[in-house]
Amino acid sequence: MRTDRRLVLLALATAGLLWGTTVPLTKVALTGMGPAWLTVVRFVIAALPLAIVARRGLRAASSPRALFWGAIGYGGVIVLQNAGIARTSVSHSALIVGATPVLVALLGVLTRRGGATGSTWAGAAFSLAGIVVIAGHGGGTATLAGDTLVALSVLLSAAFLLAQPAVLAGRDPVAVTAVQFGVGAVVTLPAAVLVDGTAALSLTPAAVAATLVLAIAGTLVPFTLFAWGQSRVTPAVAGAFVNLEPLVGFALGVAVFGDALSGPQIAGGVAVAGGLALTCVPLLRTPRADRPAPAPEREPVLTGGR
Repeated sequence: MRTDRRLVLLALATAGLLWGTTVPLTKVALTGMGPAWLTVVRFVIAALPLAIVARRGLRAASSPRALFWGAIGYGGVIVLQNAGIARTSVSHSALIVGATPVLVALLGVLTRRGGATGSTWAGAAFSLAGIVVIAGHGGGTATLAGDTLVALSVLLSAAFLLAQPAVLAGRDPVAVTAVQFGVGAVVTLPAAVLVDGTAALSLTPAAVAATLVLAIAGTLVPFTLFAWGQSRVTPAVAGAFVNLEPLVGFALGVAVFGDALSGPQIAGGVAVAGGLALTCVPLLRTPRADRPAPAPEREPVLTGGR
């Protein structure tokens, strides 16, 4: 049981870390196409290999609820986020995205589906405080329109996090993810044609490379890992790992783009890590009911790996 929990937390953490690459990759990819086209291309590339791997579970994964939340949680969230990132600063995006765990916990209380504990609330508060400090010392140009679009994407994302466990119950997470990627691409296609059009397409090598990496390392792998982990924990716990995204994005800004690093930003990063610890450490404690019963003395005791 303890091993399972550690694998779940590792999957969620890996997803959060990989998502941290999406903002800089999206910035580069948006130089080659509009926000809606990027969403379509990103999900088509990610959906195809997943559909092949999980082809036997696609029919069971194609429930009306899965299709609906695929349209909202993937198509709606990502196209709004892309449009917002194109219009606001990375620091403001980080601050808004950092509110996701708190919003998930609040919506969970309202719908009585969140399962947030005291440590979850404390962890969310610490992480949000850290994101506020990091974003408050960042640079870049922000706009109200961009901030609003990112905020709308976060609201939809929080609702998606609460609804997704019921969608995943009894179904293959890989198949569900493949189906929802496909739906996200389909519902975004009209916006790509009508709003973005073709005039904005400028497929430079840098934009193509960023789009491919975004589709695989920023979409296929993390969303699949997150779906698998999310089906095994409460929405509040899963939502806590979203805060790794702005933290990693900030670190990449310092390491790759030469953004300034200050003491308050380091303190903010420590607060985010501390918030995650408050959320996750209770899950690593094995309850008495989960501990295996001791083997009878008359039988040889053979212990395998954990």
